[in-house]
Amino acid sequence: MPLMSRRTLLAAGTALPACAILRPAHAAEFSYKYASNLPVTHPLNIRAQEAVDRIKTASSGRLEIKVFPNNQLGSDTDMLGQLRNGALEFFTLSGLILSTFVPPASINGVGFAFKDYDQVWKAMDGPVGTYVRGEIDKRGLVAFEKIWDNGFRQITTSTRPIRTPDDLAGFKIRVPVSPLWTSLFQDLGAGPTSINFSEVYSALQTRIVDGQENPLAIIETAKLYEVQKYLSMTNHMWDGYWFLANRRAFERLPKDLQDLTRTEFNRSAVEERTDVAAMNGSLGDTLKGQGMAVNQPDPAPFRDKLRKAGFYADWKAKYGEQAWSTLESVVGTLA
Repeated sequence: MPLMSRRTLLAAGTALPACAILRPAHAAEFSYKYASNLPVTHPLNIRAQEAVDRIKTASSGRLEIKVFPNNQLGSDTDMLGQLRNGALEFFTLSGLILSTFVPPASINGVGFAFKDYDQVWKAMDGPVGTYVRGEIDKRGLVAFEKIWDNGFRQITTSTRPIRTPDDLAGFKIRVPVSPLWTSLFQDLGAGPTSINFSEVYSALQTRIVDGQENPLAIIETAKLYEVQKYLSMTNHMWDGYWFLANRRAFERLPKDLQDLTRTEFNRSAVEERTDVAAMNGSLGDTLKGQGMAVNQPDPAPFRDKLRKAGFYADWKAKYGEQAWSTLESVVGTLA
């Protein structure tokens, strides 16, 4: 008997299975997108790609996630909008930038709050992280349990090293689009300008601003040493990336794929923390070798200036007693 064509089958009233009509053989059941603002060589993107590969293998191809690094899908604010409306399913974003939508998400960035990584992970894997994830959940997004490390932030400049708060007087510095960053540097006497990360290199190159602040891994992978001369190791705030999901898209996944996705991205987050710690151990010398002059300021005068300017009291009032007491339960009294 000759083989019948699809047309013949349909004409004869023989229904093909819906999956055969709607989904090609070997196509993923779910095809999602993940985006970040970091260069492809940053540990976050390397470990995220590994998680994506493990998820595809473990799900037998049912869930396929395509990675878009380095602001390929737009600025931070653009991608946050895409995440919220469902055009983007997964996104890693600093809590300080997320705070434009979820105000409490910036609390980990309070100036000079954390003295070391032991305090950071005690807070973010503990009460502070739990509190922030709850606030994110209230606004229709899902935040996975392990925050990724962006690192303690340092100041780079093209004009002079930053040794004391007086060196920041009138200094034009790029900061991310976040009220906390603007407030911090205003209270330190600088002139902060909010610029999305995708525009930072050109803003430094054209002297729209004289400096910026970022963790060492970003300073190196984004090649900011090409347009900056001085690196001041201020450790003025710690910043991390929440792995975020659009709730509607995440809840469309069957429970087994939800669990797999959480497990693999949380695993990669912990591995990325180790990568960043290893990089930070050597990046100071690497950046010196790339022509930067490195100095280590005493944080005490900066903290004192913030306290006198009312920075801590103001932000305690903005965050509220519950959020502030949660942070101080780990780091001690700030205000």
